[in-house]
Amino acid sequence: MSPKDLLIATVVIFAWGVNFVVIKLGLHGVPPMLLGALRFALAALPAFFVKRPQIPLRWLFAYGLTISLGQFALLFYGMAVGMPAGLASLVLQAQAFFTLIFAAMFLGERIRAANVLGLVIAAAGLALIGMHGGQAMTLTGFLFTLGAASMWALGNIATKRMGKVDLLSLVVWASLIPPLPFLALSLIFEGPARIASSLAAIPLVSVLAVCYLAFVATLVGYSLWGKLLARYPAGHVAPFSLLVPVIGLASAALFLDEGMSAMEVAGAALVMAGLAVNVFGGRIAQRFVSAAR
Repeated sequence: MSPKDLLIATVVIFAWGVNFVVIKLGLHGVPPMLLGALRFALAALPAFFVKRPQIPLRWLFAYGLTISLGQFALLFYGMAVGMPAGLASLVLQAQAFFTLIFAAMFLGERIRAANVLGLVIAAAGLALIGMHGGQAMTLTGFLFTLGAASMWALGNIATKRMGKVDLLSLVVWASLIPPLPFLALSLIFEGPARIASSLAAIPLVSVLAVCYLAFVATLVGYSLWGKLLARYPAGHVAPFSLLVPVIGLASAALFLDEGMSAMEVAGAALVMAGLAVNVFGGRIAQRFVSAAR
């Protein structure tokens, strides 16, 4: 990968890693479902200038209802009810393993030994985090974040079924789908009075958070990531996503003063090890087999 593209990958990883701190800050002044409605209403604005992806509408809706609506409705609510930003960035990476399971179930893809080993290691880490979250993390927040990871994974399956598609175009046009469902959820669970009061007295930090989520994390992040995937094999690009929770945990400690217990640190290490085994385990095993011949 060229130095320029390494810099692009670094920008994306930082944009997505800091994203969780930004969500937490945004939630200080805006309730979670309203935050989702505002985020995707802004992210959808470029649809006036970006050509619609050449895919059937059912796949556009499948993506919009899973990755855009389902993932962020569950994530925002989970973080609103007690999921720390740093741990959220880590637990959300369970999507890699949900994707493996769903791909086997719905696409008939084979799960290899390295995938199973990685899944077992990461599951042990998630269990440690879930059981020893302490006062900083609620079980409800943890479970909703796991639910968000499963919705991300379902969106990955929909993306696989689409075939080759322009990622920026897909993200922009899929952003047209969530605002109304998010607004309906906000009306039902947060109520008109809270919506009105939140919008009337929305703090500057929440305004900036919405802009960051819509334009930096969503549009800039996905467009740059799409360019990398277009230039290099997915196997060369995907490992960079392992750095997202590293940046997420570090930025949460720096900006939100989030600490972690010893058991949470151990759990986080196991999750990262499981992710690494999932990504690199197959290649390492092949090298050992080749060297043994």
